[in-house]
Amino acid sequence: MKNIFVSDLTSGQAVNDSFVLAEKHIYRKKDGGQYISVVLSDKTGTVKGVIWDNVEELTEKPAAGDFVHIRGSVSEYRGALQVVIQSMASLAGADVDAADFLPATSRDPSAMLEKLKSLTESMANPDVKALLAAFWSDTAFVEKFKIAPAAKKMHHAYLGGLLEHTLSLTLLADRVADHYSGIDRDLLLTGAILHDIGKVKEFLYDRRIDYSDEGRLVSHLVIGVEMVQEKIATIRDFPPKTAMLIKHMMISHHGTREYGSPEPPKTLEAVMLNYLDEIDAKITGIREFMENQAADGDWTGYHRPLDRFFYKGGGLPDSESRKSE
Repeated sequence: MKNIFVSDLTSGQAVNDSFVLAEKHIYRKKDGGQYISVVLSDKTGTVKGVIWDNVEELTEKPAAGDFVHIRGSVSEYRGALQVVIQSMASLAGADVDAADFLPATSRDPSAMLEKLKSLTESMANPDVKALLAAFWSDTAFVEKFKIAPAAKKMHHAYLGGLLEHTLSLTLLADRVADHYSGIDRDLLLTGAILHDIGKVKEFLYDRRIDYSDEGRLVSHLVIGVEMVQEKIATIRDFPPKTAMLIKHMMISHHGTREYGSPEPPKTLEAVMLNYLDEIDAKITGIREFMENQAADGDWTGYHRPLDRFFYKGGGLPDSESRKSE
């Protein structure tokens, strides 16, 4: 059984436990020799590691994605923890509990899926209902959709994260759809449900969360549009304009070409989907970052992707606190 997790590691600690070899790279030293740089992971996070000795024996195996048993010690390097590895050996999947190595949503995936289906049933447009029903009746898709992550690192980066993000975004869309005139609620909700479905194929999530070859080469935007087109092809007389508007929301939901969308949002529903998606992703990502920070102090550490520190002491003082002042 696994006893030490990444979140437990401290400088000077001995390590004798199992991890996933998330990354493995071989580099050349200044003296001409080689060393191996690795990233070890489990459900609590990742830590970098380095192997200086017996590099030749470990060049081929273990490979990235393998379960490995590590012996070594933890040190600090450039302000971060690093495991200096003395030995590394492959482990069979039967020798470990896979639940130790991948973080997962705390929510019930089946309940989240049923809520998403109920939102589908609330729609009036028979065409989009038929399209979504084609996905819900696809058992292989549903099983992947219930466990896929929404990202590798930034937000909802855990098993069930894609479904959790999709439900959250769809509920947001449902709340604001009637606030502005001219918004097609059914179209907006359909875009929210389908916008990230390509991530069921974009990521690997059996031992570690990483990009698949298809994900790196094609991206979830293109994969998702292909999946939607496959379902549309099974529906008789599906309106071409409806198909076009759904696909536009999917390819434009990143907002700009700089962020991966081949076209920016050009309909009200697409614009709304882009901003709501960004809200859900950023708020969730920041909240997860805050929760992983030390409990003491009002400020987080530096958040490099968003280039700022975050204040944890937010919120107005409650009425009782004000009365005592």
